Amino acid sequence: MIRTEHFIFNALQTRCSVVWDEDGNCAFTDPCFTSESERSELLSLVESKGLKPVCIMLTHCHFDHIYGMSSLSREYGIPVYAHLKELSTLEETNPYICRTFGLPLPETFPMIKRIGDAALPGRFYPVKEGDTVEVGSLRFEVLETPGHTKGGVCYLERTEKLIFCGDTLFAGAIGRTDHPGGDYDQLMKSIFEKLMPLDGDINVVTGHGPMTDIATERMTNPFLMPFNEPNEE
Repeated sequence: MIRTEHFIFNALQTRCSVVWDEDGNCAFTDPCFTSESERSELLSLVESKGLKPVCIMLTHCHFDHIYGMSSLSREYGIPVYAHLKELSTLEETNPYICRTFGLPLPETFPMIKRIGDAALPGRFYPVKEGDTVEVGSLRFEVLETPGHTKGGVCYLERTEKLIFCGDTLFAGAIGRTDHPGGDYDQLMKSIFEKLMPLDGDINVVTGHGPMTDIATERMTNPFLMPFNEPNEE
């Protein structure tokens, strides 16, 4: 059985989730804490539940989703999963956005290539379409969903009916594409081809705002016509 706990961190109200199996093996998604109190809140959950951190899963590498990434990776000696194309987000997009809005850059470390089948603690472990991230008994399928960023991905636990989609899809909205690396047409293609065909009862963990499910977005999301167009008699 899957278990989750969700936290809203930093000034941009970004969601960080902890997901674990029946044996306490856990993963962090988009660790975005910026203060010591937020960090302590996350670590306290791990300690109180007796969880065993396995990895960090990044949906993408925008600054507000990775502020706590390096700290958390060092704390538990765990690998970080992300798409290799997110290197451009780290090196180009984040400096531009943070410079524009006067925000601090998150601490990062060099992205390295996958070596054999071993995850490398404290470093990125590139993932791509069709890969599976194992967290104990949980199996997260990697879906490439570029558009919000070049290397955006979603993590789908099909059996448990749960998907972490970051800023690809929101409740009643979609991710923005006006930052460097964004592409509206590509984002819509990702949503229509990768997310909308999923079972309607799959719960969607979004990067910001309320969580939702696939069926609700098919029927009510104004950006997702024609899924929610009424049938003509």
